[in-house]
Amino acid sequence: MSKFTILVDTSYDLPQEYIDEHELDVIPIPFHLNGVTHEDGRWKDMTDIEFYNSLATGGVAGTTLINPETFVQAFTEYAKKDEEVLVISLSSALSGTAQNAVIALEEVKETYPNCKIFLIDGLNAAGGTGLITLIAVRCREKGMTAEETAKYLEEKRHSCLSLFTVDDLMYLHRGGRLSKIQAVAGSIIGIKPLLNVAPDGTLKLKDKARGRKAALEMLVSQMKRSLRADTKLDTIVISHSNCLEDAQKVADLIRESVEVDDIMLVMMGPVIGAHVGPGCIAMFFEADMDRPAYEAAFYSKK
Repeated sequence: MSKFTILVDTSYDLPQEYIDEHELDVIPIPFHLNGVTHEDGRWKDMTDIEFYNSLATGGVAGTTLINPETFVQAFTEYAKKDEEVLVISLSSALSGTAQNAVIALEEVKETYPNCKIFLIDGLNAAGGTGLITLIAVRCREKGMTAEETAKYLEEKRHSCLSLFTVDDLMYLHRGGRLSKIQAVAGSIIGIKPLLNVAPDGTLKLKDKARGRKAALEMLVSQMKRSLRADTKLDTIVISHSNCLEDAQKVADLIRESVEVDDIMLVMMGPVIGAHVGPGCIAMFFEADMDRPAYEAAFYSKK
């Protein structure tokens, strides 16, 4: 088995036991809540319930970029040990973290020009970053090198589809991820939005449903139309921001609709949770068409 290191930032949504079992390295994206910065980027000094309860009662949260210096320090340590490393980052269209990784690697290569560090812009977030990480782990287990895996993921990431619904679009607006017009249009009483991650890695408001139940059903119906009738999926990641019951409902609907080996239910971390608020349900899966084809087929007028 190839022994290259996989480094992910904390925009991923994967269980800690998976991170530990597969020996993934993690670099934190700091988040802040009510003026207090949490450098760990995950649930080390705060529980998920505390975080989402604070948001639900008016708490203000946000995130901070991983600065280039932090990446330089991490990359230099790998380069000194001549380690082969694959770095998977949050979509560059949603955060400057991916670009900071590029800047840092260029600096490190001035001293270590032959370092074997390969960057992948996930063009995704939350469980989408997690899904790409799962695929990278499978590649490593097959004996592929970091460079081979990076080349594979450059194409594969475009068929990793993301669909999600939120309770309140104003979180996305306040974080600069949606315009005020989009947020207000999707926040009409009784109307629940369906969003996706577009081919360029940005978030787009795509459709709407009347009520939460219909929105959850729409997630699954939208997924089905990106798959062939005989498709069997390996893993579907469902991320949720403190709404496990709804996530379980979506998982049940999926099992009734498509054949899948594993459905991974995970709590959405604070890095993404800060921007979507409580009540987000997001699903991530490997489709039978890439994102540009999916957009052209179903959302050309959206």
